Amino acid sequence: MPRSSTLRSDLLLLITAVIWGFAFVAQRMGMDHIGPFLFNGIRFALGALTLVLVLRMREWMKMRRGEEENRGIGEEGKRGGGEETTASDQRLTTNDYRLKTIIPGLLLGLILFAGASFQQVGIVYTTAGNAGFITGLYIILVPIFGVFSGQKAGWNLWSGALLGAIGLYLLSVTGDFGISKGDLLVLLSAVFWAVHVLYTGWLAPRNSAIRLAITQYTVCSVLSLFFAFIFESNTFAGIYDAIYPILYGGILSVGIAYTLQIVAQKKAPPSHAAIIMSLEAVFAVIGGMIILSETMTERKWIGCALMLCGMIMAQVVGKRGRGEKGKRNAFLTF
Repeated sequence: MPRSSTLRSDLLLLITAVIWGFAFVAQRMGMDHIGPFLFNGIRFALGALTLVLVLRMREWMKMRRGEEENRGIGEEGKRGGGEETTASDQRLTTNDYRLKTIIPGLLLGLILFAGASFQQVGIVYTTAGNAGFITGLYIILVPIFGVFSGQKAGWNLWSGALLGAIGLYLLSVTGDFGISKGDLLVLLSAVFWAVHVLYTGWLAPRNSAIRLAITQYTVCSVLSLFFAFIFESNTFAGIYDAIYPILYGGILSVGIAYTLQIVAQKKAPPSHAAIIMSLEAVFAVIGGMIILSETMTERKWIGCALMLCGMIMAQVVGKRGRGEKGKRNAFLTF
């Protein structure tokens, strides 16, 4: 692979990590004005809409290329058996779309809703930095869960998991061996993110990634808005006050960053992706300190450092033996 192509992919992944890291700040800021379910409902709707526009643009470009290639075909050649073939293809396309996109998208949407809900509610009670690092533990949980499906686990995975556990203890567990409500909820969200990554990795080779994302984002948005209507008391004034965090979380974090990730991971080496995407947690801490004036004790800094080392160790060393399959299962977060 050309070095310039690798550098371009690494840069796109770095931009994605920055966007997702600062998204924790936006999610925290949004909670000052509206409820977590409404925030998720709107931001995932915006994310789905952004990806719809991306998909339409790609289809338009393909159509233009197809028109140029077929410009020399005569009208009689186009008519021969055209209507019958088109109708048959349309039926096959509809059935194929239902089986490969709608049904898997519904299941992924349910998992996404659980992960996003636990994370967003947890952010109400913890800092953006804590949320970023605890969410990042899904990177360790993915290969651990993979063991139950027959994947091999090396020393790097268990060493990384041990470092992550020690880091989590230093970051979140207090002197009386308690863990804050917010950190616990975000930890539960990391479990669902790990399940989401595994399921997405299994489905990705069989489906259009963008179409699958649009379906699951729509499901997550509808469920979130329903729960917001039932359990929250929001106002239009609150939505207006939270408009910038919502736009950032929806358009940049869910829509644009996910598109950049898809483009970058087509050519990025898995080891590069593991390291760069792990930096998402670091940018969450940086954003929290700069924008929200959050502070970190020496104990928490040590915990974050151990967790980051654990995330990288659990992914990078073991990537050599997993090849392209490891690359497909790499990352998907928001």
